Amino acid sequence: MADIASLSLSSPSTSGTTSSTTTTHSYSCLQPQTPKTPEISPSMLRLWRPQAQRNLRNQWSKLSSCRDQWRSSIASGRSHATSLVNSYLSIRYMDAMDLGVLDNMPNIRKKACSKLLKQLELQRNQLLSSYKAMVAVVIDMVTLSKSMRCFSKTTTGSAIVQYSMFSENSNDTGDGGGAPVVTFLSVSAFEMLAEELVEMFKQELVLKRLLVVELLSKSYPELEQFNQLSWKDELYHGETNESNMCNLYSKDTAEPFLPKISGWQSKTLTVESEKNPSHDVLQVSCQLSSVKFKVFYLS
Repeated sequence: MADIASLSLSSPSTSGTTSSTTTTHSYSCLQPQTPKTPEISPSMLRLWRPQAQRNLRNQWSKLSSCRDQWRSSIASGRSHATSLVNSYLSIRYMDAMDLGVLDNMPNIRKKACSKLLKQLELQRNQLLSSYKAMVAVVIDMVTLSKSMRCFSKTTTGSAIVQYSMFSENSNDTGDGGGAPVVTFLSVSAFEMLAEELVEMFKQELVLKRLLVVELLSKSYPELEQFNQLSWKDELYHGETNESNMCNLYSKDTAEPFLPKISGWQSKTLTVESEKNPSHDVLQVSCQLSSVKFKVFYLS
């Protein structure tokens, strides 16, 4: 999918009507089913296509940068999650630890637990920051996937035709009347590919949120505000609005969408977990945070 960003954005051949029609028909499986858009004149199409190609290059380049940011956020989140689990386990099993000669020091276990609790608070905030960074990346991706079109800009008293990513005319669809912008691909086809790519990241973000909720609520049971944390609660101020921007929030149930696999229907309506997870459960949860999902779409 990322290879789309490196496509050669050369203008399609217009030397023959028959040849162009045949090429488009051969790759019709890649063309999204969209309503027929108004055709534009050949002269306007020649002016529009280079601008549209430049815009596509910019948007896909930005999507590639967002993917790099996503990888960085995942790496930091996994590190913070591991540290959070290790600190919690150290506190939980402090009484059973063999401290050696340090065991004779007065209140050594109490002091160690106090220090670990401070570390736990710091690691919790760091984990939340990593999750917020992931949400911000997905929001940027959603915006970029909807910025593939190139609209003509209204100018008065100027013979120079200018273009913009924002529509100023209801009759301008921004896709060159459905004409190919790169070889046989139209703007609508690029939009479809971008939406498919972003959807993968959105589904992974939902799973990351599930892990963050579990780690925050189960590794900090001493504080009631985290012990009572549920799936529908905001992890930070403004998360609901940001989830709406990503289309990951259900207004019917007033909570974020649960993790799911495309094409499957889950009968689970609530997210339930153990109040006091074991060492193995926390270890598995931490390992799941590094899982990468590869989704293959077969036509």
